[in-house]
Amino acid sequence: MNRLLIDHVRIINEGQTFDGAVVIEGEKISEVLRSGEKPRAACDTVIDGSGACLMPGVIDDHVHFRDPGLTHKADMVSESRAAAAGGVTSFMDMPNTNPQTTTLEALENKFRDAALKSRVNYSFYFGATNNNAPLLKELDRNQVCGVKLFMGSSTGNMLVDRMEALRTIFREAGMIIVAHCEDQSVISENTRRYKALYGDDPDVRFHPEIRDDEACYRSSSLAVRLAEETGARLHIAHVSTARELELFSSAPMEQKAITAEACVAHLYFTQDDYATLGTRIKCNPAIKSAADRDALRRALTDGRIDVIATDHAPHLLKEKEGGALKAVSGMPMLQFSLVTMLEMADAGILRPEDVVEKMCHAPARLFAIEGRGYIRPGYQADLVLVHPNSPWTVDSNTILSKCGWSPLEGHTFQWRVERTFVNGRQVYNHGQIDDDCRGQALRFQRN
Repeated sequence: MNRLLIDHVRIINEGQTFDGAVVIEGEKISEVLRSGEKPRAACDTVIDGSGACLMPGVIDDHVHFRDPGLTHKADMVSESRAAAAGGVTSFMDMPNTNPQTTTLEALENKFRDAALKSRVNYSFYFGATNNNAPLLKELDRNQVCGVKLFMGSSTGNMLVDRMEALRTIFREAGMIIVAHCEDQSVISENTRRYKALYGDDPDVRFHPEIRDDEACYRSSSLAVRLAEETGARLHIAHVSTARELELFSSAPMEQKAITAEACVAHLYFTQDDYATLGTRIKCNPAIKSAADRDALRRALTDGRIDVIATDHAPHLLKEKEGGALKAVSGMPMLQFSLVTMLEMADAGILRPEDVVEKMCHAPARLFAIEGRGYIRPGYQADLVLVHPNSPWTVDSNTILSKCGWSPLEGHTFQWRVERTFVNGRQVYNHGQIDDDCRGQALRFQRN
């Protein structure tokens, strides 16, 4: 079996940063060495990582790859390539595709398709609806990452708005429920008022006022109450407001039944950025105030935010035309999520060790992923080699998402992803993708 040595690196793992090396045998990590320690046996291949940092591959628990049915803007091949280029070695894809992933057949078709197309590891959410709760008991708890529940209008007819259906889903999910929380009645009333004032399509700067903090808080607090009443395991996606943070505990994640996710866009942008980026940063929930962003950033280090994800949601630019109501919501962020968060670490917002905790370790523990998310002997060799002080600028030539644009175009990053390893295989190497590489279905260790 081939032995690969990644030598002379700064390893960031499990709250520590140290000089060392990692040996990979086949698909797995064989040895984790500290400076001065030698491999147990000779290695067939040596990569000199001098000056670079080695981290576990990022696990993104929240992406929309648009496949099947919406592949004019993204697909499994293009977005998994973008993931590899960004150091993301595993993803969990949302159910609002066409057909929606709300039947067992649609779910199985996604897994079969990903096995043929995805360059990185994968799993898929099952979408809850007002009518499909009986299927929840038939899901394979060791294969399916979770149940996605839309408690807002973001995805059309996947909105679950009947209290009886909500209670049934919370009682019978049998695994983690990941909820999109925005209250439709609040959004509808705000929409009516803003259309009366500004016409049928108010400017995008009103988007955070139409989808305001009350819409988020009212829905999130309902989800928390239902979880507490039923004993369900709840994870609230893309928390966007300071007010919602009141709902979450700073206790260690393992002690909590209710956890929270923040997305890179809400941690990076503010509503002031609508003036220059317009609908390119329009997403649901909306990008909100600088005070909200700063509160989310503080919650990364005090324990209230457990996981960082992207809500990667590609659209064509022509679909982003319009204002707060007509332009579609969502943006591509997957390829640049890790370097964006490392840039925030450079700014002192959190430590590089915190970036690894929130983007690699915590998702692995939260979803009970088998053998991934850490640099440990015996774990799958999902790794990313990143280099600081290596400036590069985002432009159309660097973007691998099929939609072909990014709200970060023109931005110069100091961190660069140099190599990405998936199950021991180098899928990304200094700008080149190994298109023969295939990821694996994630497995979950659940009773």
